[in-house]
Amino acid sequence: MKIEKLDLPKPAIDFLLSEGFSKLYPPQADCVDAGLLDGKSILVSAPTASGKTLTATLAMISYLLKNNGKVIYLSPLRALAAEKFTEFKKLEKVDLGKKIKVGISTGDFENVEKNLEKNNVLILTNEKMDSIIRHSAEWIDEIGLVIADEIHLIGDETRGPTLEMILTKLKLLSSKPQIVGLSATITNSDELANWLGCILVKNDWRPVPLSEGVYDAGQVIMSDGKKFDVEPSLRGIPIDLGVQSVKDGGQSLVFAETRIRSKALATKAADIISQLLEKKESEELEKISKKILSNNEHTELVKTLAILIKKGVAFHHAGLNQNCRQTIETEFRKGTIKLLSSTPTLAAGVNLPARRVVISNINRYNAKVGGNRPISILEYKQLCGRAGRPQYDNYGESIIVGNGNSEDLMEYYINGEPEPIVSKITDDKSLRTHVLSIIVTTPGIKKEDILDFFLQTLGGLQSRKATIKFAIDISLRFLTSAFLIIKKGERYAATEFGKKTSMLYIDPLTATYFRDAIENVSKEKKHTFGFLYLISSCEEFFPKFSLRQKDYETASLMITNHSSELLAPISEYDCSRSLLALQSWITESSELALSDNLGIESGDMHRMVETGDWLSYCLREISKHVERVDLLDELENLRRRIIYGIREELLDLVKVKGIGRIRARTLYKHGIKTLDDLAKIPVNKLSEIDKIGSTLADNIKSELRKVR
Repeated sequence: MKIEKLDLPKPAIDFLLSEGFSKLYPPQADCVDAGLLDGKSILVSAPTASGKTLTATLAMISYLLKNNGKVIYLSPLRALAAEKFTEFKKLEKVDLGKKIKVGISTGDFENVEKNLEKNNVLILTNEKMDSIIRHSAEWIDEIGLVIADEIHLIGDETRGPTLEMILTKLKLLSSKPQIVGLSATITNSDELANWLGCILVKNDWRPVPLSEGVYDAGQVIMSDGKKFDVEPSLRGIPIDLGVQSVKDGGQSLVFAETRIRSKALATKAADIISQLLEKKESEELEKISKKILSNNEHTELVKTLAILIKKGVAFHHAGLNQNCRQTIETEFRKGTIKLLSSTPTLAAGVNLPARRVVISNINRYNAKVGGNRPISILEYKQLCGRAGRPQYDNYGESIIVGNGNSEDLMEYYINGEPEPIVSKITDDKSLRTHVLSIIVTTPGIKKEDILDFFLQTLGGLQSRKATIKFAIDISLRFLTSAFLIIKKGERYAATEFGKKTSMLYIDPLTATYFRDAIENVSKEKKHTFGFLYLISSCEEFFPKFSLRQKDYETASLMITNHSSELLAPISEYDCSRSLLALQSWITESSELALSDNLGIESGDMHRMVETGDWLSYCLREISKHVERVDLLDELENLRRRIIYGIREELLDLVKVKGIGRIRARTLYKHGIKTLDDLAKIPVNKLSEIDKIGSTLADNIKSELRKVR
């Protein structure tokens, strides 16, 4: 099906052609035939790289052409949302007789930004959409098209229930929005389509044919029966397989089960890959390596990465900060980096295809079971879906490294059906959270109406009515006993505390944990370390790192030094490495010190700061609710110390935009300790201070005027 033949106006056709689309892929054409452009709800179940983004774009253009409502694009991850925002922002150039405005919102669940409603295309994370519904934003009824990306994640234990809740609520809107679900190939896609009221479009077509195989005992056996030998070296089979593809002019993506292994595999590949580089490529990689070093603190991780990049190799995992990860992703996409070893988290996030994907181990670490477990077939299909670069390759290969079990691996993973998507909505945590949100948004609701709502979720379709009713009863009992809801006759309503909990977007169990702790806090003393313990020990805090043997002494010393700040007695056995990291961070430990002393990398610290910021805000809001106004200043200061990673004496200086932890400390050392000191110093003297300069000095002075 050619783009010109679509029932769209000329500006839209011209835009699509200018973006390089000339004809539709089979799954896209199937969607159009099924009524995508006529407002029909559709669930697309198709492999990675089969063009689901263009399907979404066509739905958006068609909807906006005929309607005045809003388009919502739901993404499971912030990084993915940012990627899609960049793509869909281009739609603003299309003249449909009305102005298209594309907006994005992914964070701060407590607030609904005022300007969001000015956009008619909104890119949101699932959690942000849930928060907007809880806040009863007026424009929700204007939603006419919902595009849900990675909809198979409904089966995910952590993210799934939120996506399931918002899709249930959106499909029940009086505006009856068109729903377009984008999914990987899943076994029970018909059940999912039935639940959403969608027409199912299932197509296994890929732009680059994929062949899957297993390595065992010196040989790779592909699913189509082809075989080829691999000459083993000291580097190990996963890298031998990766290098073989690079030698043939492709790129390789090697999946490792842990961060340590991903770094080790990249290191093993470096010397051989560097010999395959052209002079021009080596020069380019030298520049990228220098860029990594100049933009980041020189931790062992960053130094290793910089050395490897010079050789055309990199590793990718959550310990790296956003800056490093983005550089790696950009350069791998450009083809500068030839071989990338990564933990499986990459497969769920950004789009990084390679000619050959090597799965070095089918196990991965699982925190819940406290050890390794084999990945699911669905996860495997997500990993191997990265094989084949549409613009560069005419085939893609995925190879599992076996260990005397090639027949089992072939049968289970390659010939196996992905597991059906199973709802996690009735898990204790998700049910108490979402039962509360239903009561908050529907005051006076009866128990049978709550049950009726949950029977319309996917979980309601997959479970017996009696099972759901029993689970709801348990949640209602907990919420009542914790004074989050009250019952008057047959009807339920949220207490002020219940409303606050739902708006703060935290687990009701965490909210009661915070409330009970705050109510018992003594007056007239500092509680900083105690608050940090409270934040880092709650269910929501992430990432959590347990103490290593050598950390117990550090933890014991930290408890002794801050014993007067504790809310209740604790021992080192109650501590996590994350608590030690937060305390070190707010006393201005550098990324280098955190890495060397605690094994906490900058990517981990960044995520701890994000969750610490949010949870300290929640703690402050709950303190307001229980009328502990004596704690508000300390909690606000703690929150800002977590955000900036500073000691108390720098709080004044960081109020000025452009002054972070490093500059604030530099100014403080030069005797500039307050905003008054900053106002008094002449701009020429300010510019002479190390790391300031004339441009920044002018900016600081103008920002200072806004603050004072």
